[in-house]
Amino acid sequence: MRRVVTDMGVERLETVRIGGIDQWVSIRGHDRRNPVLLMLHGGPGWVSMPTSWYFQRGWEEYFTVVQWDQRGAGKTYRAHDPGVIGPTMTLDRMVADTEEMADWLRREFGKERIFVLGHSWGSYLGLQLARSRPEWLHAYIGIGQMTDAPESERRGWAFAFEQAERDGNASALAELQAIAPYAEGTEGVTLADLMVQRRWLNHYGGMVHNRTGGQAEAAAIALSPEYTDADLAAVWTANRFSMDRLLAQVLTLDLREIDRLEVPLLLFLGRHDHNVSSSVAAEWFEQVQAPSKRLVWFEQSAHEVMNEEPGKTLVSLVQHARPIAERAGDVPPR
Repeated sequence: MRRVVTDMGVERLETVRIGGIDQWVSIRGHDRRNPVLLMLHGGPGWVSMPTSWYFQRGWEEYFTVVQWDQRGAGKTYRAHDPGVIGPTMTLDRMVADTEEMADWLRREFGKERIFVLGHSWGSYLGLQLARSRPEWLHAYIGIGQMTDAPESERRGWAFAFEQAERDGNASALAELQAIAPYAEGTEGVTLADLMVQRRWLNHYGGMVHNRTGGQAEAAAIALSPEYTDADLAAVWTANRFSMDRLLAQVLTLDLREIDRLEVPLLLFLGRHDHNVSSSVAAEWFEQVQAPSKRLVWFEQSAHEVMNEEPGKTLVSLVQHARPIAERAGDVPPR
């Protein structure tokens, strides 16, 4: 049912040489002349390729959609010796990989500009690309947008604590109090403290609205048409590998210094997102300047917007992103 059989369709699952190593991509779309949309997954290491079968199918009628397992994540992790790749896992290298991937797609599909959609950690990479190479982008699209990471962490802790108080949850209150003051100062958050905050934030629906965490999304990975059994066996090891090398530094970042973009900006924010605080992202959105900008609220979502409201995500991409490409002439003739 997922097979692309349209006359101008594209369906590729392959490695691309990026940053000196082979990195896996899935490229799917009904018409290769459509605008290219590169999705940058979250985490670090929380790959979106293996759940894209669920949320992406409609996108492929309007965009050529690229899922990329980043360095140290998913299928790309399994293709390399972790001992060799580990020392290369730096913020600078990940940003450079993103730039190389975007440029490869422009050349591969003969496009002057593409769309980039960053989710969570991927929204850091996407913003950096939007700053450094605005001439390559139709627009930057952020979901679960990172801005002031320490403030986001503090608000997430406060949300979990408030819910635990309301619930009379003594275990949660004790664990949360044990890591207080949380995300204060300049030292960053330890992974151990982060896991405590996330355990209770997730329990109260701060990651997936009205669920107790991302178990459904994690289970859906097992149904991925792109992943072999060996890929599935390694996916969580890869996720931890990426987190161990990148997450602590990521959680110290304050991106509010980015107060101007030279590309259109679209933010799709879950009203209930406390994993990466949507209220912090909305405050940044009000201040940042861009040629055009639009914030779309998803009232029944937390952090996994594309999985929680896939229909509205598709409609929003078609209504707000694709017209930008249409005005630039980057769509098939009717």
